[in-house]
Amino acid sequence: MEGSQRDAVTVAGIDCGTNSIRLKIARVDADGTHDIVPRMLRVIRLGQDVDKTHRFADEALERADAAVREFADVLAEHPVDGIRFVATSATRDAENREVFESSMERILGVRPEVIPGSEEAALSFLGATCVAPRHDLAAPYLVVDLGGGSTELVLGGDGVSAPDTQVQAAFSMNIGSVRMTERHLRSDPPTTEEIREAATDIDEHIDEAFQQVPAGKTRTIIGVSGTVTTMTALALGLKEYDHKAVDGVRIPFSQAFDVDNQFLNMTRAERSAYKTIHPGRIDVVGGGALVWNRVLARVSEAAAQDHAEPLDSFVASEHGLLDGIVLDYGRLLLKERFEKRTA
Repeated sequence: MEGSQRDAVTVAGIDCGTNSIRLKIARVDADGTHDIVPRMLRVIRLGQDVDKTHRFADEALERADAAVREFADVLAEHPVDGIRFVATSATRDAENREVFESSMERILGVRPEVIPGSEEAALSFLGATCVAPRHDLAAPYLVVDLGGGSTELVLGGDGVSAPDTQVQAAFSMNIGSVRMTERHLRSDPPTTEEIREAATDIDEHIDEAFQQVPAGKTRTIIGVSGTVTTMTALALGLKEYDHKAVDGVRIPFSQAFDVDNQFLNMTRAERSAYKTIHPGRIDVVGGGALVWNRVLARVSEAAAQDHAEPLDSFVASEHGLLDGIVLDYGRLLLKERFEKRTA
């Protein structure tokens, strides 16, 4: 065991987004996080129709309850010092979120924290830059966390005037794989006009984000979340998803654009033939691919205007918001423990 038991805490983090919910149980010490059990992911589509109705659907709440009961069973076998349950985009938008929050608390004994997009961005950046070594990547980093309901752009320090892991600017856009699919890509496959309208919508949100985040300063794009890692696996030609093959790999934009456009224009039935894609993402991965496509293109354009050096690839990461939740919470508990010992 690395470090003494006194200088480590065991924590659980839960990240509930628009499309999926995840659990990570890990020991946190001065060296970072060390997984105790493999992280769990369940696609629950909590954000089903939230963009249109601003309410959680009954069947979505039932799926959430079922997933969290599974998590509760795992947590019963692996006692922890604390649990932090974070809910993001869909829950921020739902008028009946009290029903969801109360149900989660009843099952797990902990109430979800509905965090703002700014905190979601900061935690995603922490997870992407601290959990895995990034010393071989040029800073500043732009971490892009592309979810079902929102997409966060987070620009980090340059390693000179600010630490690599320090957030310099962040913005949360209300665009994501589920939101774009439900709002625009209703046909199967989507029509040219639907794709055009979705791209226009996405670009308008990027315009707003770029007013807050100087994306042109970016030297390395780190993409996190299920959409990004799924599209990366497809770009690599993997027959089945492989976490180790995806994490840390660099993909040229040209290769990413080809794959994004290919799967955006497929029918749902055609996508379902690919085991690389989680069944819960089959119907929305095209919408996510379009968001990813536009973000990459726009950041590349901004970088060319800013410093004229080519930005023509991105790095995929398996580490993001969930890792940031666990690391941040573990550090907080360690700090509290130290303060009690020294009081």
